[in-house]
Amino acid sequence: MPNPSPVIHLAAPPFPYFLECGRTVYAPGDSHPNRRNLGMFDLILVERGELFIGEEERSWTAGAGRALLLLPDRYHYSVRPCERETSFVWIHFRTLGEWRIGEEGGPVLVDREQHADRFGTPPYTIRLPQFGALPGAPGGSGEGERLLRLAERSLSGAVWERQRLFEELLRALDLRRREPSGGSPAESVAERTESYIREHYAQPLTGASLSEALHFHYNYLTRCMKRVNGLTPMEYLAECRLEQARLLLLRTELSVAAVAERVGFETAPYFSRRFAERFGVSPLRFRQRHTR
Repeated sequence: MPNPSPVIHLAAPPFPYFLECGRTVYAPGDSHPNRRNLGMFDLILVERGELFIGEEERSWTAGAGRALLLLPDRYHYSVRPCERETSFVWIHFRTLGEWRIGEEGGPVLVDREQHADRFGTPPYTIRLPQFGALPGAPGGSGEGERLLRLAERSLSGAVWERQRLFEELLRALDLRRREPSGGSPAESVAERTESYIREHYAQPLTGASLSEALHFHYNYLTRCMKRVNGLTPMEYLAECRLEQARLLLLRTELSVAAVAERVGFETAPYFSRRFAERFGVSPLRFRQRHTR
């Protein structure tokens, strides 16, 4: 039996993008090809039969109704030939954002600051099980089947619909969307903490004031936030303040000192130092760079 399957963390936006898909049918005795460093994700949706596939030190028996995500920079190989006729849909896709391998229930691993610097927005982390049950009926239905039908049309006539259906499939597989009651307790607490901080970031928030407002010990708030988005509440507060300051510098004529006060920093020098650490340039130089 394989070890518990990893969870693949994909930072978005931009969301992963669809490349191509197809259906493969193996007769008894056929094997999946061995491949190394494919350069793209290979999502396999098994319709009937069983595939016996390995990736590096892991291996899986993927039967009907199972989804297996092979990673772009790994060695994939056949563990043994198919024992009966086996049919599966394969979908190739890539992502521009960061991706990492984690564990179910573990913390988010993507770098929020790096993503925000590169794409202009903090990431939503898509969590895909590397191996798990395929939502919905697997037997030639759902998004996989509709993607196959669209593959028969010209690219120009189907490109938008293909991407939409592909994203619907990822959404169905996303563990964050599949958790009962809107998410795990940790995610619920983290979302409440984020919401409170976004509404009150300009105020002098502390660990004690957050604990009092949200009715949880600050250590518990920290554990939930670290697990869900990789930041402590105070780190999230600083990120929120700096992002708001960046917008004010771009959209208003407020002085640097006024911006610092508006977003909750006690002094302009401390604000300028933190801003330069975050964005690599002082607030004044940042404004000059973007308003010439």
